[in-house]
Amino acid sequence: MAVSRRVRRALGCAAVVSALTTFGGVLAVPAQAHGGAPLRLPDNCAGTTPITCHFDVPPGNYQVSVLLGGTAEGSTSVSAEARRTMLAETGTAAGEHVLRTFTVNVREAEAEPTGAVGSPGLDLHFGGSAPRLAGLHVTPARQAPQILLVGDSTVCDQPGAPYTGWGQELPQLLRGRVAVANYADSGESSQSVLDNPLLFDAVESRIRRGDLVLIQLAHNDKSTSAETYRANLTTMAERVVAKGGQPVFVTPIVRRRFNSDGTLNSVALHVMAANLPVEMRAVAAELDVPLIDLTQLSKELVERLGVEASKDLFLTNVNGDNTHTSSYGALQFASLVTAELRRQRLVPAHFVR
Repeated sequence: MAVSRRVRRALGCAAVVSALTTFGGVLAVPAQAHGGAPLRLPDNCAGTTPITCHFDVPPGNYQVSVLLGGTAEGSTSVSAEARRTMLAETGTAAGEHVLRTFTVNVREAEAEPTGAVGSPGLDLHFGGSAPRLAGLHVTPARQAPQILLVGDSTVCDQPGAPYTGWGQELPQLLRGRVAVANYADSGESSQSVLDNPLLFDAVESRIRRGDLVLIQLAHNDKSTSAETYRANLTTMAERVVAKGGQPVFVTPIVRRRFNSDGTLNSVALHVMAANLPVEMRAVAAELDVPLIDLTQLSKELVERLGVEASKDLFLTNVNGDNTHTSSYGALQFASLVTAELRRQRLVPAHFVR
């Protein structure tokens, strides 16, 4: 069809080279580069466990350089905005200092786009068993390449623990100046994200050439027909390509629902009014859009863990929820996504922590 040909042409070699060049160029900048300014602990940081810092900056992307450590032994993790993990817990010996750099996407609202605005500006939280912060520098990163996320509650920046979307854990798995901009939102379907200007329209307006746009939608498409689902995915892919971005389809994580033989059932695999993962795979092949088959990858993980051990991935032991993930589960699923981004050369291998 005409749409397929246009998308296929736009997703040819030139688009792939552009994406790789954009992401690879980030790594040419030394991790310690921060405009020559000395790192120091700013006045707008307070507390000890955790240490919280706030910067009155407008929405945008910001490169953050942190100097962890001090005279005493430390163990520090870093999160930003609404519970986004930027840096996994990092140990420092007494007298040791470690420099780490990452990029934070600041927007309103801080978490889900249709949720409460939260605190304007940039919020950083230094936690862990013994947080140590010796210096901090924040600078605008206006040209930072972006990974933009479109999805549902299993992807979004969940505002309240223990709920955690895999998009919330993705930043800690990446290194360099790339920004993860999470526009996933609870309860959204492939149709509702197109209908709400706070969702896909907002993503579309922020795409720059070479940016990746990861699209995982299916959990709330239970009654969506195959035809409508395919049309919605095609529309999103075409609009991303028209802005110079690279769409990437992500089949949905499974639900934790087992058959008696230890395999996952049809509800877990999103076979509802249509077999949604199958439809997404077909559209990806038709349009030459890269596909991360997270349904298959998460199915293999959940079935390998089995009925009991797989509970830790979800909120089964908290409130019997077998759809939404714990922070541990979100990290495991984010790791699967990151490994596929690397394997498919959507980001360079040395871009992954």
